[in-house]
Amino acid sequence: MIAPNRKGEVWIFAEQEDGTLHDVALELCGKARELADHLGVKVGAILPGWNVRELAYRLIQHGADDVYLSEDRRLEHYQTLPYARVVTTLAEKHKPQIVLFGATPLGRDLAPRCASAMRAGLTADCTDLDVADVPDPAAKTTHKNLLLQIRPAFGGNIIATIINPERWPQMATVREGVMPLGEPNMQRQGEIVAEKIKFDDNDFAVRLIERHREPRKVNLKGARTIVAGGGGVGSKQNFRVIHDLAGAIGGAIGASRAAVDGGFIDKAHQIGQTGTTVRPALYVACGISGAIQHRAGMEESAKIVAINWDKEAPIFGVAHYGIVGDLNQVVPMMVKAIKERPKE
Repeated sequence: MIAPNRKGEVWIFAEQEDGTLHDVALELCGKARELADHLGVKVGAILPGWNVRELAYRLIQHGADDVYLSEDRRLEHYQTLPYARVVTTLAEKHKPQIVLFGATPLGRDLAPRCASAMRAGLTADCTDLDVADVPDPAAKTTHKNLLLQIRPAFGGNIIATIINPERWPQMATVREGVMPLGEPNMQRQGEIVAEKIKFDDNDFAVRLIERHREPRKVNLKGARTIVAGGGGVGSKQNFRVIHDLAGAIGGAIGASRAAVDGGFIDKAHQIGQTGTTVRPALYVACGISGAIQHRAGMEESAKIVAINWDKEAPIFGVAHYGIVGDLNQVVPMMVKAIKERPKE
């Protein structure tokens, strides 16, 4: 555990693979900038890897003041132990007050290892972050400028706010897509701090023999239009109407957890608390009841159209336009109308 350092920086872990920054790293830069400005401190980014110095400039453009660059050929591909050594060594040296990771498969592996090594608390899968003073009636004091780590809890039935007044750094993983990706400021200046990390043999107890990477087939985060189906679609065969509508309007195909659990479509298409968070220009929800777990992943879409036979379905509470009816009748009518529309 690092003693609380009220002047410590706000850090993000800059996740990269094959020399490409993960979007969540840039999303976190923007949020870290907001938190750091409130606290009156700098934003730092930890960037381990090999031949990744150029990525530091992008991090600076998105809000980082200091980029702690650890380049070592052995860090070319992610491995838990050496990457954890980088994070914990730098945290012990520079004493940040907040460290944020993306809630990606890599981040979910690395963050707990680092938190355990530093005896610090960690809140997983946050959907929002803030800084505020928090009263402690038991101690008759007020904790100044604590990180509020906000996430759904109890199956998404409540929103919990978690604080860590003593065991610092305050650490959290943040879900992809919940923080907006800001525009880079090409004029921003920052410092790249080269760091030499001392590893031992135990850090490389696992040796990478061969690496296979399956390309991502679905890019929901980048889609401007999404047509999503839920459990109300009824079957994998009926899910064909979702494909038809998506094809007609040039949209990507999404799904609720109920549709994925029902075997209608694979998990790569899942949107919601345990899937992908999206912000398309148009989101069409077909047969989706609108449980809080699903709404957490799509309610910030610019325009939401909901189709459901149940007029009391919660999805209508966030929809801009609603159609009460059988989607198996409504969706084919929509597809027909779109295809018959005169070409401009």
